[in-house]
Amino acid sequence: MKAVQYRTVGSAPEVVTLPDPEPGPGQILLRMTAAGVCHSDIAIMSLPAEAIQFPLPLTLGHEGAGTVAALGAGVKGVEIGAAMAVYGPWGCGACAKCAVGKENYCLRARELKIFPPGLGAPGAIAEYMIVDDIRHLVPLGDLDPVRNVALTDAGLTPYHAIKRSLPKLVPGSTTVVLGAGGLGHVAIQLLRAMSATRVIALDVSDDKLELARQVGAHEALLSDSTAVEHIRTLTGGRGADLVLDFVGAPATADIATGAAAIESDITLVGLGAGRVSVGFGSLPYETTVTSPYWGTRAELIEVLDIARAGDVEVHVETFAIDDAPLAYERLHDGKINGRAVILPNG
Repeated sequence: MKAVQYRTVGSAPEVVTLPDPEPGPGQILLRMTAAGVCHSDIAIMSLPAEAIQFPLPLTLGHEGAGTVAALGAGVKGVEIGAAMAVYGPWGCGACAKCAVGKENYCLRARELKIFPPGLGAPGAIAEYMIVDDIRHLVPLGDLDPVRNVALTDAGLTPYHAIKRSLPKLVPGSTTVVLGAGGLGHVAIQLLRAMSATRVIALDVSDDKLELARQVGAHEALLSDSTAVEHIRTLTGGRGADLVLDFVGAPATADIATGAAAIESDITLVGLGAGRVSVGFGSLPYETTVTSPYWGTRAELIEVLDIARAGDVEVHVETFAIDDAPLAYERLHDGKINGRAVILPNG
């Protein structure tokens, strides 16, 4: 089979040919229909050798959808040919967090060296993929896998982040979305579907700001040195009740700090090494700062239900598997508007 791998530290991703995998006991083999390309992949490929906790080469792709091609011994509850989305944050399945469906916060994953597909375990940008357990699959039903595969991360991650702040997103509230790319443009739609909040989107790209307007942002501003002043003006000096930072860079973290209102939430999602200082006087009173990770399987089911209702649509640009390195190059250069999706068998 063809697969896209990160093979050596510091190298670009490559298209390689590997033996077709076969499912072992309890495992499911998927014939991949679609796989998303994410900035987290670039973050993984930017790590120095001493920071890499898993063996190379690594088949990339943590957003995956496909059809069931074969079942390992003992697998029940899924049929050959069924269309499935892959739930990515795999855990041990037995600790206190996993027991309540929060495998994204598995207490033993590091100890047991359990990695998400594409972020340590073999991932989805391949013609076939092994899924370790049926609990890591969610039925797609009639959803288009190409247009919805990114919801397994680019939908689930912002959904989880927004859900915890819903009590604050009442009529008259304001939410700032920093970064209107793969996750941000989905977050805008989720905010509009789930709440009455006014959405202000920020980005450095005019194309992404236009996309933000198209998907429902009430305001779209350049993310520059005047952004905080503009947000304060638009909110009558009050600031934002929720700031979602999908970039996470020092500059956006500074904007988040400056834009936050009293009793607000600052949620850092992006991996850009930004920091928010917490301490009396450093933030408005009773501001909460959090850095969530992915979401639960139950929340993925909810996200797919929102898509099924027509309330969220991912803007996608598709690539053949042979063009996957180009997709990563364009993502790195900020030239993907929305989400890049690889068609491994297309």
